Amino acid sequence: MSSTSRIRKLTVTAMLSAVATVLMFLSFNVPLMPSFIKLDFSELPALIASFAFGPLSGAAVCLVKNLVNLLRTSTGGVGELSNFLLGVCFVVPAGLIYRFRRNRIGTLIGSIIGALAMAVLGVFTNYYIVYPVYTAFLPMEAILGMYQAINPNVQTLWDALIWFNMPFTLVKGLCSVVMAFIIYKPLSPYLKGTRKVGRSKS
Repeated sequence: MSSTSRIRKLTVTAMLSAVATVLMFLSFNVPLMPSFIKLDFSELPALIASFAFGPLSGAAVCLVKNLVNLLRTSTGGVGELSNFLLGVCFVVPAGLIYRFRRNRIGTLIGSIIGALAMAVLGVFTNYYIVYPVYTAFLPMEAILGMYQAINPNVQTLWDALIWFNMPFTLVKGLCSVVMAFIIYKPLSPYLKGTRKVGRSKS
């Protein structure tokens, strides 16, 4: 890779990180989910970076947006930790798969598999990493109580993660899948500086 290409890669990755940071600032609560779980679309720029420049660029976008959001965190950094882990589980598999099929079908297949990986792996990262850290700020009984207020049948953290977090995370990922499928291929030449929109591969 030439020095010009490396500089462009770093510059565009930084720009996508800024966009992701803004989108993360615009997070909002959704019905039928505990108040500490918010919806945002900040994985979309990370997904685009992963397609354009590889999984490391996508992971870098995930890292930067969460480091910036630590300046305004309301969860002691736990929400940012969760967002980073989920984002990496999404964009890294998607970027790896896209390397082998650099077209719209590859975009779709990679992003769908990434969304599924994020939803499934998110159950385990939350159970073994995120929620144990969160209990330093909020007792597990209180956390489960927020889920039970919505569905009294929730008895364990596994119940909460499988019934609530996993489908929520999947839907969140699929929203980025749809948007990436629509915009990535037309946008790719501009990200890479080729401006040859008609190329079949980029």
